[in-house]
Amino acid sequence: MIGAAALVAALAAALTLPLTAGAALPQQAAPQPETTYRVSGADTPEQRTALAARDIDILAAGPDRLEIRTTRAEADQLRAEGLGLTPLADPASLGPVVPRPDKVAEFPAGYTGYTNYAELNTRLAALRASNPSIVSVSNYGRSFLGRTLPLVKISDNVGTDEDEPEVLFTCAQHAREHLTVEMCLRIAERLVANYASSTGSTVNSREIWLMPMLNPDGAEFDIASNRFAFWRKNRQPTAGTSAVGTDPNRNWGYQWGCCGGSSGSPSSDTYRGKSAFSAPETARVFDWVGSRVVGGRQQITSHIDWHTYSELILWPYGYTSADTAPGLDADAAATFQALGRAMAQTNGYTAEQASDLYVTDGGIDDWMWATHGIWSYTFEMYPVSQSQGGFYPRDSVIARETARNDAAVDLFLGYADCPPRITGRTC
Repeated sequence: MIGAAALVAALAAALTLPLTAGAALPQQAAPQPETTYRVSGADTPEQRTALAARDIDILAAGPDRLEIRTTRAEADQLRAEGLGLTPLADPASLGPVVPRPDKVAEFPAGYTGYTNYAELNTRLAALRASNPSIVSVSNYGRSFLGRTLPLVKISDNVGTDEDEPEVLFTCAQHAREHLTVEMCLRIAERLVANYASSTGSTVNSREIWLMPMLNPDGAEFDIASNRFAFWRKNRQPTAGTSAVGTDPNRNWGYQWGCCGGSSGSPSSDTYRGKSAFSAPETARVFDWVGSRVVGGRQQITSHIDWHTYSELILWPYGYTSADTAPGLDADAAATFQALGRAMAQTNGYTAEQASDLYVTDGGIDDWMWATHGIWSYTFEMYPVSQSQGGFYPRDSVIARETARNDAAVDLFLGYADCPPRITGRTC
């Protein structure tokens, strides 16, 4: 194993109109085929940050694991620099994007239990139709390709803006993370199903919002060929280049592009965009979250952004490795840690500050907290490795792995009125 300083030095040196079903999507050809590798020898946040700074796609990371996707030439270079790389098999349904202009995007065999964009809207409409007193379904804008961005509200007086703590769940910022859509659906459908029989249900004392598919263009593109494209970003072309896509979770306005935690290269999977909120999808969330400031006070108290994979619970800041920083004092850090670890005890995930993995800038959690004072977490869901399916676990795990987070969601909702209560403090 090489030392952190040596590895960092080595790596640094190396350094609209609505879419119709038949519309052709712009393509972006990879210059070389890529393979997924399990990496050994990059065990510190600094080492992993240096890898990410080379525009290597980090798929999963944790205290004792790291998986990346890169070209054979880059893998050979990393081995020459002292890292160990073991190839991992790709999912059977991974393949090139082949346009099917007359077909609706559908999941391949073995994955049809997942929910595509059309099915999502159907399920949400059915949920509202059968529970109109506690469920509303609307949208908060449109994606780059013109798809409406669905918004769900669940509350006992759903048509009234009550003076109650508001909780937001966002899913599918990253296109290939389809299990997160199922997580948002699980939250909504379980809250509704349990409402009638639950005494003192949080539905009575909270206003709960869900954005179940923040990046529908990317999610649909990922399955457009009835195979998986391994697509992460949105589908917004970058002017003057052949590249397509901005990484929504590097496009948020707080410390955007500040700290080597995103890429300025349009071809990169972590391309941060030409400016903060240049992606329509993040810009519309910006607008909507701003609209929840009433009488000078932000109504949203708490937020979880769902991702896959690694089985982690992360909290701000991601842009700095310091536990405290401007806007995040020791008391706030203690609350983030205590609530994050309490939730991790319910689902077996690893809880840590986001930058303990590697530095990222322009992330949603940092923006939610620093700009609006919203207690914001990222959950990285099942699995821990591509050997278990990676971004594409079989649909047979959906029920188990979404239910695995029920207790964490309930705990989170319970503390939404005052997260510092978990440390014994008052609000």
